[in-house]
Amino acid sequence: MVPKIIKTTTETGVVHFAVNGLSEKDWHLVKEMSERYPSIVPNFGLHPWFITERTPNWLKTLRGFLESTPAAAVGEIGLDKGSFGRKIDFADQVDVCRQQLQLAKELERPASIHCVRAFGDLLDLLKSAGPVPAGFILHSYLGSAEMVPEFAKLGAYFSFSGFLMSMKESKAKKMLKSIPKDRILLETDAPEALPKLSNPDSLYLIEKEASSADGTSSGGINDGNPSEKSPEEDKGNEQQAEEIHNHPANIHHVLSYVASLLELTKEELAEISFANASRLFSYEGSKVLQEVK
Repeated sequence: MVPKIIKTTTETGVVHFAVNGLSEKDWHLVKEMSERYPSIVPNFGLHPWFITERTPNWLKTLRGFLESTPAAAVGEIGLDKGSFGRKIDFADQVDVCRQQLQLAKELERPASIHCVRAFGDLLDLLKSAGPVPAGFILHSYLGSAEMVPEFAKLGAYFSFSGFLMSMKESKAKKMLKSIPKDRILLETDAPEALPKLSNPDSLYLIEKEASSADGTSSGGINDGNPSEKSPEEDKGNEQQAEEIHNHPANIHHVLSYVASLLELTKEELAEISFANASRLFSYEGSKVLQEVK
């Protein structure tokens, strides 16, 4: 299905796909995809959900993948106190995340960070770990507007997916408008985060029976407000349906929704997001930088 998915999505105007590995078991798959498809930007990381499965040499293996793949960024890493993450020792999560942030700093690569109900802890970790020179992404961000300035000072980019549609609109608008324009990114988090539309017939879909679960994408972020339904719960419902997966081409629906909340045209926001993503992924050795040169 991958060639078809890439072809369909690039025909809508998408240039690159950031594909995240989650554990030692799938890093080789991400590397193979990157080598086969010029449009795929590989990311290697140990996601907090999978830290209990790591081998004694996991960090050495991760470093090897990153050093042998100059085009790769770090991710997906992070902290999780959600319904699944709370089952995993949090001190261990912090230690594993800290080591990967240090690796991103040493290799001068950006990092993609997953965070569920742990934004305060993540902020403390980032402050203690020191600046990440190449920057980092708070992926599928659903945190508060009040935390944006602190994260932005540390070099954060804020990326939005279909999970944003699960947040109360007034809260989402306030949060979006607190973010510097040069730090806004868009994503699909495919195969998760299927956008919630009044007209779902306009969605691009991937039928489960025809898809391959390679585990190269994961989790949304919960804003931690118990009065609202958790996007993680929405994600769980999606997975239970087991019938369809989100498609990367649905980034256009995310674009339309975010643009409407920011009171921008789709063209204006597309230009902003593209410029920000190109800048973030233009580290030495990246595919984006190679194309610019």
